[in-house]
Amino acid sequence: MLEGESKSAVERVQLGVRMEKSMVQVLKGLAEFKEMTLGQLLEEIVLHSFEAAPGHVGQMCASPHGEKSFEAIAALKRIYGMNYDTHANYGFQDKQGEAEPSPRPRIKQV
Repeated sequence: MLEGESKSAVERVQLGVRMEKSMVQVLKGLAEFKEMTLGQLLEEIVLHSFEAAPGHVGQMCASPHGEKSFEAIAALKRIYGMNYDTHANYGFQDKQGEAEPSPRPRIKQV
């Protein structure tokens, strides 16, 4: 929030999602490091991902993390064995017997 801006009242909802275990552990650790809730951290990440980095529309987005947070993220990834890169989720497959619900139909891109 920028200086001088007022706070906005929002309605938050409970969200049930399934995510890779070590990724969740890193997210929880990062939220603790940044002294915020997991929900606040996810909101921050999502809001920043919706903003393209200048000159890189469709390729990059702004990051909400500073140098110290990136150092903490690297340490947490090592601790929890999150040893995959940004696009690894495209190859994720649930373990036997852990079926993911069918995804909703994709929104047509304009």
